[in-house]
Amino acid sequence: MTKLYIKQKVFSFGDKYNIYNEDGQPVFSVQGEVFTFGAKIHMYDAAGNEIYFIQQKLFRFLPEYHIFCRDKLVAILKKEFSFFTPKLSIQSQFGDYTFVGNLFGMNFSILRDGIPVGELHKAWLSWGDSYELIINNENDVPLFCALSIAIDHCIHNEKRD
Repeated sequence: MTKLYIKQKVFSFGDKYNIYNEDGQPVFSVQGEVFTFGAKIHMYDAAGNEIYFIQQKLFRFLPEYHIFCRDKLVAILKKEFSFFTPKLSIQSQFGDYTFVGNLFGMNFSILRDGIPVGELHKAWLSWGDSYELIINNENDVPLFCALSIAIDHCIHNEKRD
């Protein structure tokens, strides 16, 4: 089991996040493009190499994000219509996932074929958006980090806009 902490930089131009391990070591950094229509977000490893590119698809009834790895589409995140609790479905080359949130969209269970494979918890009182990401399979770490950033943008930035 892997625990990571995602922290949004508050006073920055564009969306910026840092992702840390339990020891406080930076694992990934995330940088959003500014002056674009729809979100365009880049995720980098600790060495500065781009791992994923997240792009918001415009003109959709419900939010949709595409995640690319080296110009190859690897996942599609779609917000599903649901009452009271946010629900997102993910189709990816690694399998299909569902993120199901609680009433306030602060805690998510990550399911693959109905089986829990991780959790995402948003901190209630924090400066900027902060999350704890718990992942059962270490191989899922980069993808789940990218999905978490897309979810933050989809659920919480949508409320601010």
